[in-house]
Amino acid sequence: MAEHNDFGNLAEDLAADYLTQKNYKILVRNFRYQKAEIDIVTEFEDLIVVVEVKARSYDTLIEPQEAVTKKKIKSIVLCTDFFLRERNLDKEVRFDIITVLPDQSGKLQINHIEDAFQSFDAN
Repeated sequence: MAEHNDFGNLAEDLAADYLTQKNYKILVRNFRYQKAEIDIVTEFEDLIVVVEVKARSYDTLIEPQEAVTKKKIKSIVLCTDFFLRERNLDKEVRFDIITVLPDQSGKLQINHIEDAFQSFDAN
């Protein structure tokens, strides 16, 4: 497996641990529908929270969350719609992004961006 895949898996594990510590209930990880994928689906209070995890192992010119393009949002929304129908869930959905970046000492830092985008951002 490629090194960037290993780092991506580590970032998703860190994000899931972070969410669990914040009382989010992990419903599923790496949920797929057609070619779309959701990194983490959680339940928090009365919401379904869909989380996209973005990680960089090095400093880049763009912030990791900027890599969540309209095309990616459209894919996440499509996958979320299928997830909700498949499980017969009728709850409000919030879309979050968690970024994982090393600080100057190399320690990984988590940034949780709640309500990072809306489903209509896909249009």
